[in-house]
Amino acid sequence: MDNFNEFDSPANVPTKETGSIISHALEIFKNTFLYCFLAVVIYFLLSYLIQLLTGFNTTLLMEDMRERGGDFTYTDIMSTPGFAAYSGVSFFVGLLLAPIFVGLIYIANKSNFKQSISVSDLFFAYKQNFLNIVVYALITQILLTIAFLMCIIPGILVLPFFMLGYPIIMFENLGAIEALKKSFSIAQQDYGTLLLTALLAGLISIAGLVLCCVGVYLTIPFVYIAMYSTYCAYLGAPRQLEQK
Repeated sequence: MDNFNEFDSPANVPTKETGSIISHALEIFKNTFLYCFLAVVIYFLLSYLIQLLTGFNTTLLMEDMRERGGDFTYTDIMSTPGFAAYSGVSFFVGLLLAPIFVGLIYIANKSNFKQSISVSDLFFAYKQNFLNIVVYALITQILLTIAFLMCIIPGILVLPFFMLGYPIIMFENLGAIEALKKSFSIAQQDYGTLLLTALLAGLISIAGLVLCCVGVYLTIPFVYIAMYSTYCAYLGAPRQLEQK
C-alpha cells in the first residue's frame, strides 16, 4: 500500500458476521448520506441528459407497459425508439461514473476515522487508480449481466465474489484482475456470510423503490458503503489515502 496517513482516532471494525457488517455500514451511511445523495443525483442528471440526447422516453415506455397490462417483452423494449442508443451511451457513461461511487468508499473510510469530509472527496477515485476502477466496473458488469441473463438465481449467487474488489483497488492500489482474484479468494473462504451480506445490502439499496422511487436517491449507494464495511471486517480498517 502507498500514500497513507496515520490517524489518531481509532476506526470501528465489524466482526465477520452479516449483522455486524450491515450495522457498521448503516452507521457510516447515516453519517455520509448527503454525499450518497449527491452521487446518485449526479448519476440521474446525466441519465436524464442522455435520454434527451438519444430520444429515449422512459415515461412513454412505462405508459405503454401499463396499457399492455405489464406484458412487456424483451423485443418490445429493444424496438422502443432511442432505447439502443440510450443503452449504449448509458453503459459507457456508467463506467466513467464508477469512480464517483467508489469515492463513497473513500468517504466511508474518512467517516469511520471521524475525519472531516468535503465534496471533492467524492471525486477522489478519479485520481486514485482510475483506469483499474473502470476496468473492474467493465468486467463486473459483463459477468453480472451474463449471470442474471442465465436466471436470477445465478446472478445472486455470484454477488459475494465482487463485494471486495472496489475497496481492494482503492486502498491496496492493485490492478483490476488482482483485485478480482483476491475478492474471489476471500469469498470462497466465507461464502455464506458474504452472500447474506450482499443480499441484505442489495435489498437495502433498492428499498427506495418502495417509496415511489424517491427514496432510491438515498438508498442505492448503500451497497458501496457495505463493501467498505465488508473490507474492514475481513482485511481491517485501512489507513486513509492522502489527497494528491
